[in-house]
Amino acid sequence: MNVVDSSGWIEFFKAGANGPLFKPVIEERNALLVPTIALFEVHKVLSRSLPGDLVNRCLDVMRLGRVLDLTDARAIAASQVARQYKLAMADAAMYAMAQELKATFWTQDVDYEGLGGVRYFPKNMEGTR
Repeated sequence: MNVVDSSGWIEFFKAGANGPLFKPVIEERNALLVPTIALFEVHKVLSRSLPGDLVNRCLDVMRLGRVLDLTDARAIAASQVARQYKLAMADAAMYAMAQELKATFWTQDVDYEGLGGVRYFPKNMEGTR
């Protein structure tokens, strides 16, 4: 199982330099888990520069994976992860869900570098986020 964080999705959708690193993971739909918070963050970023219909098509691609809701139990787990690793709420929620489901967490966000179960790719300085 795999979780791609918001930075990976944005890099993929905007055809950034690291986009090809996330492509095979995103295309493996049967193993793709998508936290709802990732939908929020991707929508927020993409809607700043892309037309609404294109943003919606991007979100539809994300929805091809298994969408994970932020339940009360997941919120508490995220709080514990946030405290332990000093992560922001959205970052902690996505990482906690990956841990819960024993999924590999794919990212280019330096905040996750060195954490267990993470595949981290340094962000290109011409990054999209």
